[in-house]
Amino acid sequence: MIRVSLWTFIIRNRFVLLLVAGFLLIDLGVARWDPMTNSRRFEKDDFTKTLFHHQWDRSGPVFFGNSAVTGAYMEDKAQVPLVEMGLSYGKITDLREILRRGLYEPEGQLVIGIDVHTMLDRMQTDPRFPWARPWYIPYLYYYRDYFQDAGGEFLRNAWAGIRQGKLDLHTYEPRWIDKELYFGREPADQLKKDWERYEKLFNWMTLADMEHNLDALDWVIGYAKERGLPLKVVWMPLNPDPAYPHPPYWEPLRERVNGMLEANGVPVLDQANAFPPEDFHDLVHLNRETGAPKFTAEVDRWLVSFESSPK
Repeated sequence: MIRVSLWTFIIRNRFVLLLVAGFLLIDLGVARWDPMTNSRRFEKDDFTKTLFHHQWDRSGPVFFGNSAVTGAYMEDKAQVPLVEMGLSYGKITDLREILRRGLYEPEGQLVIGIDVHTMLDRMQTDPRFPWARPWYIPYLYYYRDYFQDAGGEFLRNAWAGIRQGKLDLHTYEPRWIDKELYFGREPADQLKKDWERYEKLFNWMTLADMEHNLDALDWVIGYAKERGLPLKVVWMPLNPDPAYPHPPYWEPLRERVNGMLEANGVPVLDQANAFPPEDFHDLVHLNRETGAPKFTAEVDRWLVSFESSPK
């Protein structure tokens, strides 16, 4: 009776079921192609941009962090070059997903940059990250806004070609593929707005709002130990201007993380208070003119010290 009822249901709803099956097959095919990664018609997240600028190589020595790392570390100027894997809105939970899923395999060493936002569980993330889409949400639906943008451009260019008597299906404007860098210095009024925004969004948080990222850091420490991968941590520079106090959670976070790192023998380079305000673009990003070159040189000296130290 149940089999008959099920068969009856299928027969009666076959058109809808065929549509659903067709959509799922198309979605699976598009997901395997993964145009969000492989087509320049679509905007890219910073992880994909990192791969693009390294010929899609998925292994090497890495400097991971958020946009503070992107702004501060000049890979092309480094004496001991690391792959700059600063991700806008990047957190330690993102690094854990990258490693768990085998999306990148650090080799030689893994350096992690931590600033005031790297450990915040509630910090917004980039929905374009390859690990951000839940498995149960269809690819076409999850990235629908990006497909709408690229599809609209496709139709506009096709229509423009038809009006000229030709069918143009290939012309498009390649999306920006470089990461955001930070030049010059923001004026005081903008710095104040930045601080007020951080104060409202994040500065009230406590260590209880960082437990997921603290767990992720513990996981990464274990990952490195299992593979004999040298792991190091850099406390990223923060603007020391007294007009913009650091969040109350900053020192408790540093104490908690430093305790974890010391217990596991992880070397630390503390650059949190090493730069004057004039080396910053804003509150958390060094400027490209003076701050980033100094920071890169300091990281170089630190890494070289391990090579020259006695075994």
